[in-house]
Amino acid sequence: MIRINLLPVKAAQKKEMLQGQMIVVALAMIATLGLCAAAYMYVAGEVEERQARIDQKQAQIQQLKKKIGEVNQFKKRQQALRAKLDVLDQLKASRVGPLYLLDALYEALPEKLWLIKFQEGSGRASMSGIGVNEETVAQFMRNLEESAFFSGVELKVTKQIVQDQIKFQQFDLSCKTVKVKPEKKK
Repeated sequence: MIRINLLPVKAAQKKEMLQGQMIVVALAMIATLGLCAAAYMYVAGEVEERQARIDQKQAQIQQLKKKIGEVNQFKKRQQALRAKLDVLDQLKASRVGPLYLLDALYEALPEKLWLIKFQEGSGRASMSGIGVNEETVAQFMRNLEESAFFSGVELKVTKQIVQDQIKFQQFDLSCKTVKVKPEKKK
């Protein structure tokens, strides 16, 4: 029988098979590295895109903060202007107010009663004067109460005085002054 030595063939086949497996493993590693690189690049792109969005949103936030600051400054200026307008309105009212107050006082004065002193401030008024009798003083107080500009009329002192042999009633009274917008005459 003829003998054939197959060992080198098996060794060669093993060697070829091993080389084939090495190539498959190398290709698998290259494919894995390629997939890892692709995944890394995709994730890096996503991170970069999201970072760009974050930067854009932060820039928008900064712009909105500037606008909010401008709005707050506008509100402060508006409040200051409103305060100035309120002061102007008060000045206008106080400029015209005493005129109507004195007019109402004049209307309330009965004949034969004379005011010697009139003081007004802080919503109160005090008056001193003389009248021919107690009835005249009482009429003056009623007239003041009926006026829209005076309320809470209180007689502090009344006493009889004689001047040039004529008897008079001297009085001191106080009341509250009311700020009323007068009706415009047509």
